[in-house]
Amino acid sequence: MMQQPGRLIGLGVGPGDPELITLKALRLLRESPVVAYFVAKGKKGNAFGIIEAHLQEAQTLLPLVYPVTTEALPAPLSYEQVISDFYDEASLAVAAHLDAGRDVAVICEGDPFFYGSYMYLHDRLAERYEAQVIPGVCSMLGGAAVLGVPLVYRNQSLSVLSGVLAHDELKRRLADADAAVIMKLGRNFHKVRQVLEELGLAGRALYVERATMANQKIVPLNEVEPMSSPYFSLIIVPGERWQG
Repeated sequence: MMQQPGRLIGLGVGPGDPELITLKALRLLRESPVVAYFVAKGKKGNAFGIIEAHLQEAQTLLPLVYPVTTEALPAPLSYEQVISDFYDEASLAVAAHLDAGRDVAVICEGDPFFYGSYMYLHDRLAERYEAQVIPGVCSMLGGAAVLGVPLVYRNQSLSVLSGVLAHDELKRRLADADAAVIMKLGRNFHKVRQVLEELGLAGRALYVERATMANQKIVPLNEVEPMSSPYFSLIIVPGERWQG
């Protein structure tokens, strides 16, 4: 009799505050014999920190350790190729447990399908295994909550933009936006702030680092030190207030 494969479970565990994990995610986390998590070398990882207190002794932990994060690579290596190979290898590690009949919960900070690393495993494995994705509170919603700003009113549209975009492209998209969330700041912060100033949006823009985490920090946009802006930071340009 063939072994019934395990389930691949993408678990959104929220933006940082451990209480923002959903009841469903918590139940499936506790029920999963294997818990996989992405992590940088030598780190515990934010997602793991959120769920660590809920783990059971019998569960197997499967750290998926990034070979690189943001450091420059010597030629002829490229970040895209190195990270693609890493996701291939991580998928094989997860598949080994699935083939042995063990469910694997892959935890993901925020939401698995919103800039979540889980999606790269999903793309590689979901056609071969039963996959279940549990949505989570994403960072931009956590950010709006701690900043105390509604994102969009009535018929306004929201643009979610990557700070990696080229200056002119970012400017074009922001100029057309009713409201915007700009993510992936880090070393792109100076460019993003410059674009906001050129568009006259800097006064409306709000900045937060590590929203909902214990080390959360809200800083006026003009006081942010560009080189110290962390990966887990974002800027919100809320929609114009509507007097309903």
